[in-house]
Amino acid sequence: MSVMPYTAELHSHETYLNRSYTLRSWLLTKDHKRIAILYMGSITLFFVLGGFAALLMRINLLVPAGFMAPDLYNKLFTMHGVIMVFFFLVPSVPVTAGNFVIPLMIGARDLAFPRLNLASWYIFVAGFLVTACALVAGGVDTGWTFYAPFSTGYSNTFVFLTVLGIFISGFSSILTGLNFIVTVHTMRAPGLTWFRLPLFIWSLYATSIILVLATPVLAITLVMVAFERVTGVGIFNPALGGDPVLFQHLFWFYSHPAVYIMILPGMGVVSEIVACFSRHCVFGYKFVAFASLAIALLGFLVWGHHMFVAGESIYAALVFSFLSYLVAIPSAIKVFNWTATLYQGSIRLDTPMLYALGFIGLFTMGGVTGLFVAALGVDVHVHDTYFIVAHFHYIMVGGMVMGYLGAIHYWWPKMTGKMYPEWWGRFSAFTIFMGFHLTFFPQFVLGYLGMPRRYATYDPQFQILNVLSTAGASILGVGYVLPLCYLLWSFKYGRDAGPNPWGATGLEWQTPSPPPTHNFERTPVVTQGAYAYHEMEPAGA
Repeated sequence: MSVMPYTAELHSHETYLNRSYTLRSWLLTKDHKRIAILYMGSITLFFVLGGFAALLMRINLLVPAGFMAPDLYNKLFTMHGVIMVFFFLVPSVPVTAGNFVIPLMIGARDLAFPRLNLASWYIFVAGFLVTACALVAGGVDTGWTFYAPFSTGYSNTFVFLTVLGIFISGFSSILTGLNFIVTVHTMRAPGLTWFRLPLFIWSLYATSIILVLATPVLAITLVMVAFERVTGVGIFNPALGGDPVLFQHLFWFYSHPAVYIMILPGMGVVSEIVACFSRHCVFGYKFVAFASLAIALLGFLVWGHHMFVAGESIYAALVFSFLSYLVAIPSAIKVFNWTATLYQGSIRLDTPMLYALGFIGLFTMGGVTGLFVAALGVDVHVHDTYFIVAHFHYIMVGGMVMGYLGAIHYWWPKMTGKMYPEWWGRFSAFTIFMGFHLTFFPQFVLGYLGMPRRYATYDPQFQILNVLSTAGASILGVGYVLPLCYLLWSFKYGRDAGPNPWGATGLEWQTPSPPPTHNFERTPVVTQGAYAYHEMEPAGA
């Protein structure tokens, strides 16, 4: 990409970081970069809370009899799931990296609706605070799926407050998705055609479509849960004339596309990092771009594979099984094309690249095991066992968290103007990768052997594998704490990054680090594709 040259005055302009440090200036900002940092701070806190609940669960599972009462354990795994899914995994990359770099990547001064962007953050935080009130008041024991009729009439915990908080936060997702779609359609720089867009933009565009179309379904479903719980009108409770399977249809119609809300942005991050650190144009650019849209479309058609043992007809199950295999194809295209991009590349194993490679490995494992649970016979055997827990975490945590950390490490120099210590970055990436495998691979074996999930106690024959899993969780926790420490250290003590420390293409790397308040002094003009590394000198040359 070519950009009109910048004047010297641009580098002396105030940036979003040094413009003002007052709390009021941050809480009322309309700068997309500051809002991204507000989101980053919020969801990092939520991640710590959700991770702490997981750590307590793993400690309980060190011994077969457990250390805590079953009711408390039920509330812990519900807290873990609700916080991690709705307040970390769904928003993580879109509202942090997406908010920060979309305008920079397309040559815009901000998102299309800056005030709406700030309102989205306030709505998101308000939703979490309402849910946190429920957790502090006594918790909820339904699991993050809120299965009816238990959630609508039989649980005596704070279900109403919890679903209200998630309902509120859903508006943040919808508004963010709408903002991204309008921005990409209307604010691209001259010459930035659709097939010159970075693949990260394609992935966030597909994610935004899912956010706008699927989130209202979840919102309506949760409203019906609350309505039945308060009024006693039968919607899902069969004792009142309702249908509990209807709840599952509605919930999973949102929640399976939501898997791709969580994973598509991570795929976009990997495309950017793999291209940059292999010095290659992404192999099959158009295939990767359209694969994002295909995943978004097909994701709406496979929700029934969560219900193979819920009374679904065999004919519907066969259709959903076939569609579940079909949705794996665009994901496989991406993995193949990333591998082809690496082929004969001038590869640098800097920290972002290690996270990207970790994403590819863990996501591929999670995807392959997804084919197992898409098979009717296998799913009957492993349904509601730890095999499902391991599969889900290989996709979501192994994939999405690696993508999130990859994004943070890749764009941290652009956000702050500072470099972090590379050795510590590589060490943390390796620690997380190894700790993750030690945590969740034993759970595949546990599930295959028949250990059910969501139980506070278990048969003593499963103890050795649970001890390994808890040991892995301890290592994983250390790996997650390390980036928080050295990134905060680098903010004050790190060496200056310069505008483009990675030698990357893309408009975001043509601005100073951190960027000025309005990103560009003059509107850039794009004359070539997103990954023209063949026209550049090697990084560092």
